[in-house]
Amino acid sequence: MDALQAAPLGGQFTFRGRTCTRQKKDSSTPFRAYDASGRLVHLGLLQRAFWASTTIEFLQHTGVRIEEMLEASHHALIQYKLPTTGDVVPLFQVAPSKADEERLLLVSPELADVRSMIFARCRDPRTGAIPMLPNCDVAEKIWNPPMPLLFQWTYGGQCTPVSRQLIRNGLNEVLERTGLTDFAGQPLDFAPHDFRRIFITDAIRSGLPPHIAQVLAGHSDINSTMGYNAIYPADAIEAHRAFIARRRSLRPSEEYRTPTNEEWDAFLAHFEKRKLSLGTCARAFGTSCIHEHACVRCSLLRPEPSQRDRLIEIRDNLLDRIAEAQRDGWLGEVEGLEISLAGAEDKLTQLDAALKPSVIHLGLPAFGEIAARAT
Repeated sequence: MDALQAAPLGGQFTFRGRTCTRQKKDSSTPFRAYDASGRLVHLGLLQRAFWASTTIEFLQHTGVRIEEMLEASHHALIQYKLPTTGDVVPLFQVAPSKADEERLLLVSPELADVRSMIFARCRDPRTGAIPMLPNCDVAEKIWNPPMPLLFQWTYGGQCTPVSRQLIRNGLNEVLERTGLTDFAGQPLDFAPHDFRRIFITDAIRSGLPPHIAQVLAGHSDINSTMGYNAIYPADAIEAHRAFIARRRSLRPSEEYRTPTNEEWDAFLAHFEKRKLSLGTCARAFGTSCIHEHACVRCSLLRPEPSQRDRLIEIRDNLLDRIAEAQRDGWLGEVEGLEISLAGAEDKLTQLDAALKPSVIHLGLPAFGEIAARAT
């Protein structure tokens, strides 16, 4: 556009190997020119490239919504003095939108660079001030009072707020020029809200606590924040490996020494001794039997289905012994036998539940539904 304005009316100018001809007369749309084929081109629309690049940088460094970005003004940049050191840090004040609450974001050097580029483009060359423009709140269906909006551009010789459609068109043009595709080989389809997910995912993966990311994103529920966090299998594996490494560094090093032959034989013998007459013992290695090998009482015994008859025999024998103890007055033995009887009946219940087939009732058709009726 600078090359166009430097050329005389009706004259030619060249930019990056492309020759165009300026219009012969001034009009309300001064940024129009004719290309080499004689087609009229609106060079002002090429500003979409600038707004697309600033949108990408602005959204990925703030994680704000698109309506919050388009309502950002020059007044949103404030300063805060740290009470401990006295340093002054810049903050970006996000106007209330979906959650109807204001929030503050720390301005990073990258975000400050983007804002300075926007300031340089939006300033009035005569006064150096950013023009005051009203903006329509699409969600509230109201017009906001005039503000020095950051996202404004000159169209048709008049300053106007940048629209959502212009932002989306600019992003689509950027993606088309990059040639990036998804896993299916199709062109990427990006929306401004996708940068919000990228911002939250990158923040949490970089070590920011999720409840702090919730405040920065302006979510009222932390589950909404975690829904934006994309966790991939590789991330889960790496995080688990890092957790194991931290745990090993905190535990005594002698716990990770090479076991001796005696310790290894004892470890293998433990699994050999897990096999019992009624099933398998699930007791952990290095733990003692809390029931003194009265396996019928133990909840860690996993009975084998083939030993059901043996369990019935044990149950019947316990019933006979309980009856004998009650008859002879051995009341001290009755209590222990009843505990064993309850354990045996519990094991039988487990086997019956495991062996019971799951029956699905499909229903039977009535005779009138399958037989033809003759009149």
